[in-house]
Amino acid sequence: MTNNKRVYSFTSESVSEGHPDKVADQISDSVLDAYLQKDPNTKVACEVLITGQTVVISGEVKSNERINEVDIARNVLTGIGYNSAESGFDTNNAQYINLIQLQSPEIFQSVVDGGAGDQGLMFGYATNETKSLMPMPIQLSHRLMQAQADLRKKGAIDWLLPDAKSQVTIRYENEKPVAVEKVVFSSQHRADISQHEIRKVLIDKIIDPLVQLFLPGSDPEYLVNPSGSFTIGGPQADTGLTGRKIIVDTYGGSCPHGGGAFSGKDPSKVDRTGAYAARFIAKHIVHAGLAERCTVQLSYAIGKAEPTSVYINTHGTGLVADERLTNAVTNRFNLTPEGIISDLNLKYVQYAPTASYGHFGRDEFSWENISGKNLRSFLN
Repeated sequence: MTNNKRVYSFTSESVSEGHPDKVADQISDSVLDAYLQKDPNTKVACEVLITGQTVVISGEVKSNERINEVDIARNVLTGIGYNSAESGFDTNNAQYINLIQLQSPEIFQSVVDGGAGDQGLMFGYATNETKSLMPMPIQLSHRLMQAQADLRKKGAIDWLLPDAKSQVTIRYENEKPVAVEKVVFSSQHRADISQHEIRKVLIDKIIDPLVQLFLPGSDPEYLVNPSGSFTIGGPQADTGLTGRKIIVDTYGGSCPHGGGAFSGKDPSKVDRTGAYAARFIAKHIVHAGLAERCTVQLSYAIGKAEPTSVYINTHGTGLVADERLTNAVTNRFNLTPEGIISDLNLKYVQYAPTASYGHFGRDEFSWENISGKNLRSFLN
């Protein structure tokens, strides 16, 4: 008898809140939050570059209020733990350059009547392989980085520093995760600690407990600080820029990506809003038991409210035809930017927390909440 079991390995990565690109994302979203708190109708597109001992804050804003972007950047950096040369950035002795300017009136005009702020395509995804309906490789990668930050900030492992990365490889059989095969874990550390101790402590305190929580009985290969010493990190070692970790932000490569980053963009920007709506739809479909996994694509044209296309693919796992699901979604969900903003309360979300450990699979965000939009009953 032929064995048709499909076996493959899939890998996703995450980075810590101290990774320079994520630092830039956090500053961008914190600037956005500060404006929206004062004026929920503010239009913001904020991008940050951080390198060496310099932070450059740039972008466009249309608001009735003003904030101090430099103070916000300092607070974000201090909260992460970048308060000394040893950590990789000295917040109090850095140079801050603020290049925020007024938003283009042509861009502003395109969203006045509820149109999309730009053209673009966005993807959402959901799978029943985890309780959060997220792919397991990216979910475990995020959890590893969250544990590193928690133990560092509590002082439980006092030689940890902010910069870190993780990478997880999972073996699948017949589309189901069955074992963790490899874990790569790199963490910045103080100079007075041996690689042997680093490996032992990180495996015992962080990596192995989480691996066994996700897939008990796994016996993976662990690659801890595979390049050796990692004492120079953060912006001192690597330039950070807003929007460079878009696969980490989403699904770890388990579905396509439209290419648009999220951080620093107000809800009128469909790069962000459309991606949240696509996840909202995909999660509703899987949560309702209408498919085991689902990819949703939305697309928009600048100045136009209705999406230019809606695409749903249940990858052969759907209980009904994808065309029926597409028709149900377009009739059940308001997919205009204003409709999404209203349904998901996006003018009043705190966006800074999204800038670390992923935008999806976390119950605190409105686009992760299952609403009363019962697609199963709508199809009957």
